[in-house]
Amino acid sequence: ARPGDLLCVGGELGNAAGALPLVLGQRSAESFIAEPLLAHYWSPQPQLALGQALRGKATSALDISDGLLADCGHIAQASRVRLLIEHDRLPISLALQEFLGDAAAQQAALSGGDDYVLAFTLPAVELPTLLADGWPVHVIGRVVEGQGVGVLDAHGQDITPTTRGYQHF
Repeated sequence: ARPGDLLCVGGELGNAAGALPLVLGQRSAESFIAEPLLAHYWSPQPQLALGQALRGKATSALDISDGLLADCGHIAQASRVRLLIEHDRLPISLALQEFLGDAAAQQAALSGGDDYVLAFTLPAVELPTLLADGWPVHVIGRVVEGQGVGVLDAHGQDITPTTRGYQHF
């Protein structure tokens, strides 16, 4: 990742984490809500083809298994940059919003794991080709000088949560 790059993801975030209360029997939901969430939980779809399409374009890429904030932290640390995520640009499914409500859906998108969606950075010049080729690219932020990961609200204010996702050690 390099300062000036876009921060992108290859699909919706938080669905697997949103399914956890269903899997554990803590909550129930109508099938039109439960089925898409459970599908992400039980049958994640690694984005191998998108990863191949990013070769030569992306400056970094990682699948989101530990949560967006945690895995973006790995990119930021390895690249010695800061990643800024725009809270309002997170791709969240209607099923997740309906099931958890807006605030909890946002938390699941930021810190829930097991999405297996790619998070990646690339120069803005590469974006039009990927979109024209039909890839599910969502720009969620940018790379700047500095370190770590931050979350910004619609006014550019830092609202980075303390919960970051799964920590291995």
